[in-house]
Amino acid sequence: MEKRDLLYEGKAKRMFRTNDESVLWVEYLDQVTALNGGMKDQMQGKAELNNQITSAIFEYLATQGIKNHFIEKLSKTEQLIKKRSIIPLEVVVRNISAGSFSKRLGVEEGQVLPTPIVEFYYKKDELNDPFINDAHVTFLELATPVEIAELKKQALQINEHLSELFKKIDLQLVDFKVEFGRTASGEIELADEISPDTCRLWDLVTHEHMDKDVYRRKIGDIIPVYQEVLNRLNQLSIENKGE
Repeated sequence: MEKRDLLYEGKAKRMFRTNDESVLWVEYLDQVTALNGGMKDQMQGKAELNNQITSAIFEYLATQGIKNHFIEKLSKTEQLIKKRSIIPLEVVVRNISAGSFSKRLGVEEGQVLPTPIVEFYYKKDELNDPFINDAHVTFLELATPVEIAELKKQALQINEHLSELFKKIDLQLVDFKVEFGRTASGEIELADEISPDTCRLWDLVTHEHMDKDVYRRKIGDIIPVYQEVLNRLNQLSIENKGE
């Protein structure tokens, strides 16, 4: 596979065209941001941690029947993905009250929700990615009612598989954000990344934050935290292979 010109550069990664029009080359960046870019720092080692964690999780989800855009990990900081038309929505699934959910609704952080809640946020940096409902999604022509139902269905399926995976490594999946894209035939498929940047994770034993809240709330260094998440995923993989 041949890496060609830069197609897009975001907060956490760069995407390049390849000699195959249906494949993109992704390069993760040593950069961390929060609060819609209000916080931004360079952090050596973050790129390879996010790339390796995302690769492991997408590979796992594929074994569970969750179709996604991931093809293969090329290096510690690079991967190949299938080109998809990204739907400009952040789909958030919440299992426990935390973050903006707690602030918006005046709910104490840490309350287990009776059932997972799916939320939509409009991906628009200049609007600070506002929270929107199904009617807004339809009005903005971001997705059809049928597609909205599919997005929710897939998000909840992903939640089940991720919750099970993280529980095996003594982590509680509080909430997470995913993005989806459309294939050439119009099918909806998981895209973007899944990492401690996009998941809120709490240690099941110590209840310590094992995600970007460590940076967002200025309570520690995210590099050793992300490394611990990767170590646990790798150890689980080794154990599974030994079975």
